[in-house]
This record gives sequence, C-alpha cells and structure tokens, in this order.
Amino acid sequence: QVQLVESGGGLVQPGGSLRLSCAASGFTFSMLAMNWFRQAPGKERELVATIAYSDPSTNYADSVKGRFTVSRDNAKNTVYLQMNSLKPEDTAVYYCHTYIRGRNFWGQGTQVTVSS
Repeated sequence: QVQLVESGGGLVQPGGSLRLSCAASGFTFSMLAMNWFRQAPGKERELVATIAYSDPSTNYADSVKGRFTVSRDNAKNTVYLQMNSLKPEDTAVYYCHTYIRGRNFWGQGTQVTVSS
C-alpha cells in the first residue's frame, strides 16, 4: 500500500536550517508529483512546495520562496524539503503528500518548531 514517511523535523532557532525527508513506497514514485504541506496550530493546512515528476519543475508558496527548496531522488523514492532562514511563523507540522487516481495520500507529519 501507499506509504509516506516524513523525518527531519525538530526545534531550531530563528535563522536556522532543517532538511525534511519523505520516504515513499507502494507506488511508482518517479511518475508522480510530490507536495509538501504544513499546518500550524489553529490554521488550515497550506501547500508549501510542489515538485513535478519530471524536469523536475517546482513551485512554492510566496511565504517560503527564496528560503525553501524542494528536491527529489527518484532512485531513493525520496522527496526533500530544505528549509533555510527559518522564521517563527514557519512553525507547523509538515506533511508529505501525493495524489493517485483520485485519492489523496498523506504522511504522518513531522513537527518543525522555530523558536529561540
């Protein structure tokens, strides 16, 4: 079955960096776009970054452009989110996501806390 497992979250000071990973299995990873979402307490889940299956082209939310970079390694079935210059407002649970034949699939999420 489809599995998405995130890792790499944690506590970091403002201005710091983290790299999130999402290991995928149960589907043909190289043929699907992958997304990173986040959800802060009391807020709706928002799309942070998308990477296409080929090219691969990327898109970012305005709030993270220039600070976050999404990438993928199709040989490892893994998608990454490099987060630099982190701000307190980046604090959220970050989720890996893909969409297969009309269904949304989510990982369990990884907590990112940006605080001094």
